[in-house]
Amino acid sequence: MSEEQTRHRGRLKIFLGYAAGVGKTYKMLEEARELQRAGHDVAVGYFEPHGRAETIAKLEGLELIARNVVDYRGHKFEEMDTDAILSRHPEICAVDEFPHTNVPGSERTKRWEDVAVLLDAGIDVLTTMNIQHLESLNDQMREITGIQVRETIPDWVVKQASEVVLVDLTPSALLNRLQRGVVYGPEKAQRAMENFFKESTLGALRELALRQTAHEVDVRHADSPQPAHNGAAEVASGANFAPIHEEQERILIHVTEAPATAGLIRRGRRVADYLKADCFAVCVLPSGALADQPAADREALQRHLDFARQLQIETRVLEGKDDALTLVDFARRNGVTQIFLAKPPRQLLPLLQKRQTAMRVVELAKDMQVIIVAERRRAALS
Repeated sequence: MSEEQTRHRGRLKIFLGYAAGVGKTYKMLEEARELQRAGHDVAVGYFEPHGRAETIAKLEGLELIARNVVDYRGHKFEEMDTDAILSRHPEICAVDEFPHTNVPGSERTKRWEDVAVLLDAGIDVLTTMNIQHLESLNDQMREITGIQVRETIPDWVVKQASEVVLVDLTPSALLNRLQRGVVYGPEKAQRAMENFFKESTLGALRELALRQTAHEVDVRHADSPQPAHNGAAEVASGANFAPIHEEQERILIHVTEAPATAGLIRRGRRVADYLKADCFAVCVLPSGALADQPAADREALQRHLDFARQLQIETRVLEGKDDALTLVDFARRNGVTQIFLAKPPRQLLPLLQKRQTAMRVVELAKDMQVIIVAERRRAALS
């Protein structure tokens, strides 16, 4: 690989949708062909056709790099061959299904990690994903769709993209495509319309995708004087932009062993992103050491702290016998403006201390905004 190839990091462009069938892969390949016609060296590193004839036709004339075959438990699986792409080293590489989890035995766990390797090598990447795979929206997705999304991408990965383009289609138009067999075969299409592909669900997901893309525009406008079409995000007209706050916000997330803490971390991270705020995830322990906690609590706390670090949140384990006092003292010393606490369940006796902690933080932190977040629960379907 030459010095010319390695001296800069590649640019990432994400084609974002809200559901399968809106046309993300089609648009990605369409752009790849336009770039090739303009004289750029373009290759396709991974393409998932899903039997869609219109999308497959867009592959014509593009170089498709062969996949890597991985043997797992006696079966053969095909994954993107990152080493082959690096060896070929195109100027631009199209990579479908950004959130994909690689089969065990692959060099990296996630496709977005493979893409990071390509970017580090100076290769520009075009890729696709749906809004439900964004990590900070995981709880909302479960509430809207009733489905727990397992394949997620950390928000910081998406924020590193040079461009985020919303591939938009109205829910009614998408359902029409589904009924015509453009998205899935007849049987699968019917199951989809009875479950995930309900118009109300698609409408909610589309709104989230519009808001997220508007937020990407806002972040890039705040960070750079360049116009939106240069290294920014594209969005349908009429979307609301997140406000830009002049004063620096700082957010503190209280980490406990409670299961609701994961959702709290996602909520705090997302608010921090919208406010462009610093973010802390803080755990208070009597001895200040995780090792002194009971095994189950220690494992839960470690899992939550690791999750926060994965979302690029600064973590702290503080020593203190009074959780509320220790949290508020840390918040004041570090200029925190908002404190996020999980709302304890209604089981008074065993959780009385935790309920008192939340109320005491409210009393002690009069100069800060205290947000007590209830765990999201999907309403029962009638």
